[in-house]
Amino acid sequence: MFALAAAVVSRLWEQALGWERETVWPQRLHQVAGGDAGPEFEWWRVVGREAVVLPEVVAVAESLLNPAMSELVWMDSGAGRPRLLPADGLFCRRLGERVGREWLGPLAADHGGPLIAWMGGIIRRRRTAGRPPVPGYADGPWWVRREHQPVSMAGQLRALGKENRAPGSGRMWRATVSAEQRMLIGQAIDSAEEQLLQLRGVQTGPTADVARRLLHGLGHSAGLLEAVWKRTAVAAVDGGVPLEEVARWVDMPVEVLQKMLMTTGGREDSG
Repeated sequence: MFALAAAVVSRLWEQALGWERETVWPQRLHQVAGGDAGPEFEWWRVVGREAVVLPEVVAVAESLLNPAMSELVWMDSGAGRPRLLPADGLFCRRLGERVGREWLGPLAADHGGPLIAWMGGIIRRRRTAGRPPVPGYADGPWWVRREHQPVSMAGQLRALGKENRAPGSGRMWRATVSAEQRMLIGQAIDSAEEQLLQLRGVQTGPTADVARRLLHGLGHSAGLLEAVWKRTAVAAVDGGVPLEEVARWVDMPVEVLQKMLMTTGGREDSG
């Protein structure tokens, strides 16, 4: 049970860099690092993970053992009238409250992760009560699949060391681009994707209204994508990729790209 809770929280920990509203874990991590993780932030995220997330692991373990929480899973599944689990169901909302993050609900419903696997096990147990176990699920909801098991500290440190030893642009993306920059890039991509998805259903109504909504939405999405590709280009050049290579990838003259990166925050000596 505790291993499953640790797997659930570790999955959330890996995603948390992209959560604007997550402030608890960064504060704890800097405390564990003696006040400020500084340039060793990635290293501290590896070695400090277990200490930082322990309160949430305990809270999640208590939640998974709580019959009332299991009942919420059953209600979310439609009980006697099966339906797909909602992204922001009663169980995930309550779990967010129990770990001190009322906003976590939709983020906790990580399809393909250990929490959804546990929820599926609870639902199968209720629906097959009194019948033989479903083939392939003999271990029940508490079984932590291999792909859901957290990567060990030793494994993460080996990967981090390998990334840091690679020369120039051969270094791994995570070793050359700060966690903050990666988070901003990811958030911009997610925002553009969400904006574009919302445009799928606007092609009904008066021509002027539809055109206005489409053009406004597309313009906003284009702005987000332009911002994220500029950030990505800056990160690539700062990570050792030759400016000429980046210019070729974005189909832009080197001089124009260099001027653009200088105004975006790139290094002035990029050329």
